Amino acid sequence: MSGWISRLDLATELGLSVDTLRRWEAQRMGPPCVRAGRKVYYRRAAVEDWLEEQEQAAPRRRRAGGRR
Repeated sequence: MSGWISRLDLATELGLSVDTLRRWEAQRMGPPCVRAGRKVYYRRAAVEDWLEEQEQAAPRRRRAGGRR
């Protein structure tokens, strides 16, 4: 299962809490996951694709205070 990562390991790698990933799953807004009994796994390639989508979808923020 080298292409898969557990919810706990993914939370650690992303610097998130397990509860955040759980909430994202419930809201269907995080990376896609698969349940195997009580365990939840994420395909590493799907997580990378999801992260790239987030990067492309993120609006550029302007700095307060005008031009610099």
